Amino acid sequence: MAIQRRIQSVINAHPTSDGEGVKIRRVAGFDNPNFSPFLMIDELKSDNQADYVGGFPTHPHRGIETLTYMLEGHFQHKDHMGNVGELKPGGAQWMAAGRGVLHSEMPIMESGQLHGFQIWINQPSQFKMSPSQYADFQADTIPEYRGDSIGKLRVIAGEVEILGKHSFVGPVSNSSATFSLSDWQAGSQKSITLTGHPGDSVMLFAYNGNASVGQDMINEGQIAFLGKGDELKISTSTGCGLLIFTGTPIDEKVVHYGPFVMNSAEEIEQAIRDYNQGVFHSY
Repeated sequence: MAIQRRIQSVINAHPTSDGEGVKIRRVAGFDNPNFSPFLMIDELKSDNQADYVGGFPTHPHRGIETLTYMLEGHFQHKDHMGNVGELKPGGAQWMAAGRGVLHSEMPIMESGQLHGFQIWINQPSQFKMSPSQYADFQADTIPEYRGDSIGKLRVIAGEVEILGKHSFVGPVSNSSATFSLSDWQAGSQKSITLTGHPGDSVMLFAYNGNASVGQDMINEGQIAFLGKGDELKISTSTGCGLLIFTGTPIDEKVVHYGPFVMNSAEEIEQAIRDYNQGVFHSY
């Protein structure tokens, strides 16, 4: 008999801004073990150019990975390694900061709808000083499963199983953490059942509409943390857009300061010194 996962708690994303005034909706989990291996989820959503035109000029990171997934809009990535990547509708990009990366993410679009997500993922301590890496993935490289009763599931990272019968592996595969990210887009009266490792953490982020797990509901702008189990059944009566996160928790101390995430205050201080002295990033 399968053990069904249930919603244990729900929290709301809150509006804020980052970069040069880009308006976002954020859920931070640096101090929340239920988040691990994830650290933060930012949703970028606006049809007003003034909310995103400033973009994210060159800035550093150390000790994290970022996964950016775009529903609408067009941004360009540039970094100190010489990478130039295009982030277009339906596509994704992944970056491992490791020892250090300097990068920018700037809008190419001059008008229209922006809707996307940037997820911060923790790097285990043994990888925090590794060389940085970058890859991007256009929409046609991301596998999709469609069904009349299910809607559409897009698998961006890791492996996802539907009813234990259909397995899909997303193109993001070089992470030092073990996780999956998928996007369920469904109309009214749809449901989906996912199976997976009972010890993994599972979170749901509703970016459109609402969805139910058993008798409990998650509404737009909320993230739900689920209990243990080996099967997850999600349904929607009116339609939804839902990001589904699974991951193996990283049982290590998290110390966060701005764009740096390390395991101790001393390592954060070293990151600041390295950045100020110009010896920060990997070569």
